[in-house]
Amino acid sequence: MGRFHTAVCTTLLLTTFLLPPDPAIGQAAAEESDQPISIEANRMVSQENKNSVVFIGKVDARQGNLTIKSDEMTVFYTEKKGEAPQGQQQAGQPTNQVEKLICTGNVKISQGDWLGAGERMDYFAKERKAVLSGNARAWQGQNMVSGKSIVYYLDEKRSVVEPDTGGSNRVRAIIHPESKKKP
Repeated sequence: MGRFHTAVCTTLLLTTFLLPPDPAIGQAAAEESDQPISIEANRMVSQENKNSVVFIGKVDARQGNLTIKSDEMTVFYTEKKGEAPQGQQQAGQPTNQVEKLICTGNVKISQGDWLGAGERMDYFAKERKAVLSGNARAWQGQNMVSGKSIVYYLDEKRSVVEPDTGGSNRVRAIIHPESKKKP
């Protein structure tokens, strides 16, 4: 039973967290990344000399079906000159493009049925990659994985979980097989 159980868990883990999705999903994700980002917080501090903005207190950021919540979020941006989107600024004026986000404290990120949590998250906009650390955990439905860090590739809907170097030094997963009983 031990080998069979291990094989079933490995198969479920691979299909749930590691295999790339249907290519049609990639196109939808690319369209989502062009949507505006809405951020709410208790306080905001702009640091133009550092090309960053810090949001403090009950931060809630949304872009399409992607949601990020944390105690604090620092948005780093690059200033670009060029054509602005229609109906916004005039061409030739600088526009800001998000480069990365650093979120700290009670971080939660969700996209569809995937939810990740940790004490810190570094989000890289160009790669659309989120790196959770500090008691990193992720759920998809009832299934859960945890480790030292979880790297989540938003467009691919793919996760990589790294083991904790202290303690058990292993990745942990809890997989719930689908119930055959009907409610």
